[in-house]
Amino acid sequence: MKRISISYLLFAFLPALFAQQPHPAGHHPFQAQTPSTLKYRLDPLDQADVVEITNVAYELVGSRIPGRPRDERLVLRKSTRTRQVVGDMGMEANTTIEAWPLGVDPKQKPLYSIAVPGFDPVAKNDDILVVSRGVEEVEWWSVYKLGSGERLFDTYVPVVQFSVRQNQRYAGLEAPPDDSTDARLKAPNVVAVLTYASGEKVIREALVTCDDPQRARLLRSYADSNRAVSFNRGALRLTISQNPPSAPASVTIAIPIAGDDLDFGHIQPPAGLHVTAWKR
Repeated sequence: MKRISISYLLFAFLPALFAQQPHPAGHHPFQAQTPSTLKYRLDPLDQADVVEITNVAYELVGSRIPGRPRDERLVLRKSTRTRQVVGDMGMEANTTIEAWPLGVDPKQKPLYSIAVPGFDPVAKNDDILVVSRGVEEVEWWSVYKLGSGERLFDTYVPVVQFSVRQNQRYAGLEAPPDDSTDARLKAPNVVAVLTYASGEKVIREALVTCDDPQRARLLRSYADSNRAVSFNRGALRLTISQNPPSAPASVTIAIPIAGDDLDFGHIQPPAGLHVTAWKR
């Protein structure tokens, strides 16, 4: 008699076993397809090349997204439309991010939808979304909660990510523009606002000011200065340097983190600069 091993029988029946597994309630097989497009034309007025691109990408994220059920995954549809005149500085860009729980047909209403001027939407660590907003001369980014699409903060330096007590944390820095909607940030002594956050909320904000209004204007200027934020040895370090042809004249402020908060009591800023707790 021919002998058939148990492993062979299991292998033979596996497809049938998986085929019989029911889908979760309300979940049915589907297929989604969204085209990307490229358009090129010659502007009849100035004879310039114009390129319009629409890129659509799907992404699966999860399964430990803050604010969402445990083990739930989300499907993101990220649509970016750009228009660029070849040879000109900057471009027009708009991004829409839509999210559905895995198994829900994208033809249904999304869990949330974000529409924002910008490009290059990126999901990080299954808890935040980052969109580049710098479509002209100044680079900046907006950060959103991955689970709900709510805005967390804006930053004029790349998002800094690090771990505190084995928890993922983020930092950003806002150099207030002249047209800031918050009147407090139009004060002549304001330099910047540092944000310390998790993927669920802004934990603390710190306002950096300078006694000398002229120096404050220089330190917050996009044209005259550049800014960097890093995390090292338990502290966030903000460095502001002047751009060429001026000498760098860098200033650095170390802001310690104690527990899971900014430690304002142990900040030792350079002379004439101050760091205080602040809230929008």
